Amino acid sequence: MAAEDDVLFTITRAHLDTGLRGIPVGTCGTSAVDPIKGVSYVGYPVAELYELEPEAVVHLLFYKHLPSDDELAAFKADLRARVGMPAAVVEALKVLPKEGHPMEWLISGLMYLGMTSKTGDYVEDAKNVVARAPELVAAIFRIRSGWGDPIAPDPSKNLIDNFVHMLGVPDADPERLGEVLRAFYVLHLDHGGGNLSTFTGKAVASGLADQYASLAASMCALYGPLHGRANQDCLNFVRSVGTDDEAEVERFVRNALANGDKIYGFGHAVLRAEDPRATIQYAVGERICPDDPLFRTAVTLRKVAVGVLSGIDKVSNPYPNVDAVSGTLLNAVGLTDSNFYTVLFGLSRMTGIAAQIIDERERARGGKGVPIYRPKYIAQGQPPRSIRD
Repeated sequence: MAAEDDVLFTITRAHLDTGLRGIPVGTCGTSAVDPIKGVSYVGYPVAELYELEPEAVVHLLFYKHLPSDDELAAFKADLRARVGMPAAVVEALKVLPKEGHPMEWLISGLMYLGMTSKTGDYVEDAKNVVARAPELVAAIFRIRSGWGDPIAPDPSKNLIDNFVHMLGVPDADPERLGEVLRAFYVLHLDHGGGNLSTFTGKAVASGLADQYASLAASMCALYGPLHGRANQDCLNFVRSVGTDDEAEVERFVRNALANGDKIYGFGHAVLRAEDPRATIQYAVGERICPDDPLFRTAVTLRKVAVGVLSGIDKVSNPYPNVDAVSGTLLNAVGLTDSNFYTVLFGLSRMTGIAAQIIDERERARGGKGVPIYRPKYIAQGQPPRSIRD
């Protein structure tokens, strides 16, 4: 019989058909979510990490320690040496239907990268994805948006500055765009082991699919509107408010609640305080776009919606989450097509998922890896019968 301390969870029939919510299935060494403190990477709060160079945080997720100066220089040099997406991938992107959602382009692009680049080694392929995904996403932006041909990477720049360079967003300020995208990238890298996209990627990899196929599957999960589209929905919600006047905003929020509508950007399944990732992004907005009308609306919502939602007994978390203002910031710095926001989410989150896949395939159980995922389902509504009856 298992010791009492080893019993982590007792499953009852009431837990069936609930999407495995809250049911432990494994361990996660990359990140954790505390209800009050928010997200941490390998024990470090994101508030202490988001201003570091992006490569330093990627190194932390992959190797579980922050790099020394020499380690960071070597890691950056390694990633720079991997930059260079096969030309065949660009040509394949050029024939994709423009009607396809940008996430469908990203999923297709990852499969093309796998067909032309995979080594079959989970660590090597993960580093190649980190190095080449910004080039892939930038090419998707430029080709699908009609901005022109892809821009060649500049190996002298760091991961996100090079991404900004390759995007070549028309009429955008590269410095402001870079500040938002650096924060966005680091803040979205990982979020525990059980969110849908991460769980999906690890489950696919448990069948020994390669990194590219596993990450493409994870992006299919992220594509769903209940998972990765929240920042887009939040921007549309902010736009629908249409004012930053507190009385008008409160009236809008109360009317929305009375009509049974969602208040987008507020609440979280785990957190019970304002998401530190939201706090950071509000501060970024005050630095780079303090007078942007939509940002002022988002700031007013931060105050008003919390006050209104706090008065509702069934609301366990009335506070802003990571998506509350991220879309507003992206819009303010020139990325105005919100259909691409989930792709930017994916660009970041793929890194954390790849790191978790490495842990499960290469390091778990003394190097044997996590077995193929196969949860048990209880047969229901299937009494014994015969076609002869």
